Amino acid sequence: QVQLVESGGGLVQAGGSLRLSCAASRNFFNINRMAWYRQAPGSQRELVATIASGGNENYADSVKGRFTISRDNAKNTVYLQMNSLKPEDTAVYYCNLLARRYSYRPYEDYWGQGTQVTVSS
Repeated sequence: QVQLVESGGGLVQAGGSLRLSCAASRNFFNINRMAWYRQAPGSQRELVATIASGGNENYADSVKGRFTISRDNAKNTVYLQMNSLKPEDTAVYYCNLLARRYSYRPYEDYWGQGTQVTVSS
């Protein structure tokens, strides 16, 4: 079974920075899209950023210019560098991989367990 292990969350003051990491415990035949989502209390989970296999990045308008997503394919790892953090960035952050575990398997979604990010004002 594949696990996605997240790290890097924590408590930070507004204007500060954090770097989230998400590493897969097993290799995949192919990883297509890597992404970060977040969910604040009482809100639906929302897409924060994506990075395609070719490196194309997309961001939610609320984080553009402040967050940067990157990936290390050799390590099956995706990162989220978060700068100029705001209290409204407070949420549980989840990593997501769209990947094929084996060549004969279809693409499937894999999720991390979530890491808490809290930004104090």
